[in-house]
Amino acid sequence: MSNLIDIQSQIEKLQKQASEIKAKEFHSTVQDILAKMQAFGITVKDLQNAKPAKSAKGVRGKKAAVPGKLPKVGKRAGIAVAAKYRGPNGETWSGRGLTPKWLAALIGQGQSKESFAVNAQ
Repeated sequence: MSNLIDIQSQIEKLQKQASEIKAKEFHSTVQDILAKMQAFGITVKDLQNAKPAKSAKGVRGKKAAVPGKLPKVGKRAGIAVAAKYRGPNGETWSGRGLTPKWLAALIGQGQSKESFAVNAQ
């Protein structure tokens, strides 16, 4: 059995090897990324504005997606709905879902929800 000093020596050697491999692969990885960026016309600004990919783990309290099975979606899911209410700062609300904070605050100040209704023309 190896003693502690031998194991620490092996750890140092392996860490040095890992650093060397990372340094070698770093350059080739950067070149690969640059080539793909050029091929697809991707700019640094595109990367900065990109949203990170969602985790495959799922959301707390929700079942993880099963490969090959599409999630159940309502018939009208994803359809934009015209705004029914407009706030003093241009905020809008379709009237669906929870009351937004801006409208709840105004109602709390004694104003009526109907006073912010968008008039149909």
